[in-house]
Amino acid sequence: MTDIKKLVGESLAEIIEAAKHGGPCVRVGLMASGSELGREELARGAKVALETYGNVRPVMIGPRIAGFEELDWIETPDGPMCDAEIANALEAALKDGRIAAAVALHYPFPLGVTTIGRVLTPARGRVMLIAATTGTSSANRGEAMLKNAIYGTATAKALGIREPTVGILNVDTAQPVFRALTRMAERGYKVNFGASVRKDGGAVLRGNDILAGAVDVCVADALTGNILMKMFSSFSTGGSYEAVGWGYGPSCGEGWRNIVSIISRASGAPVIAGALSFTASVAAGGLPDRVEEEIAAAKKAGMDEEIAAMTTKTAAEEDVKAPPAEPTDEELHGVDVLEIENAVRSLWRAGIYAEPAMGCTGPVVKLAAKNAERGEAVLKENGYL
Repeated sequence: MTDIKKLVGESLAEIIEAAKHGGPCVRVGLMASGSELGREELARGAKVALETYGNVRPVMIGPRIAGFEELDWIETPDGPMCDAEIANALEAALKDGRIAAAVALHYPFPLGVTTIGRVLTPARGRVMLIAATTGTSSANRGEAMLKNAIYGTATAKALGIREPTVGILNVDTAQPVFRALTRMAERGYKVNFGASVRKDGGAVLRGNDILAGAVDVCVADALTGNILMKMFSSFSTGGSYEAVGWGYGPSCGEGWRNIVSIISRASGAPVIAGALSFTASVAAGGLPDRVEEEIAAAKKAGMDEEIAAMTTKTAAEEDVKAPPAEPTDEELHGVDVLEIENAVRSLWRAGIYAEPAMGCTGPVVKLAAKNAERGEAVLKENGYL
């Protein structure tokens, strides 16, 4: 009878807590060791989350720290094997449902799993997701960025953004990924491209756009995304203390069901608290299910075919000599930097003299104005535009 009363009491407490805060209170585990700022900083972050955000109940995993009795704990032994004990306890708590998700300072994600970060952009105070920030969704850059766009969209939807705007950072492979998403959109995949704040617009983003938060989801490779996260979170502290934001975000991958978010060893209490709340939000929003739904819709619209085209394309056009040189007074934009040499060779093969060059917004193909229209058609026909 006592056990039944206890269960009823706990259930009523959860219902009351959810009603107070407008939604469920999600139990999220937090590694209690590994920070360069000390264990207390991690516990302070959990305490801030508990006091500030109504959607999360932090559960510390590790040796208990004095002075933080109000926090829930899954205790592990202190000693030389401390980190391994914490990692094992975190995995066990996820598996048996004692926590719905976790925030970790390190986690061995398999190839194919990446994380989606969240930042506060300084120019206009907008929140923006960075897809992706750690791990990797593929060893192939083009495939990874295409999947990052899908995972970023799924994360935004798990946060309650019904039609998130998507932009692609102007790094290597941005243009092929943009073209692949455009073709998928034509075949039914719903992608809502955002626009640059610059005069010429477009969904390929420059530095101004990420400072302004021009889109809900900024797509990049994970290495670039990781650098952006560090810059956004610690630009005012000199880099030794991440003071702003929500951390490197929750894990996403095809068939991946665990929600494990990443913070760094330099993440301060405000970021730790934000990461716990962010993780609770996407857990409540059913992130793994959102990922599977987006992947299914993308595959239906030809995602696998687009990936195959990007990963099997020959590294170079067949050897071809340039036609006689002539003045190049026109530029064609939109060719990816990794494809610029091959794009120029495709024009040579068509009898059009052209030269590769770099403009202020990226690579350009220079050719005579009289050949511009035909040159653009050739590049489109060969998949470079």
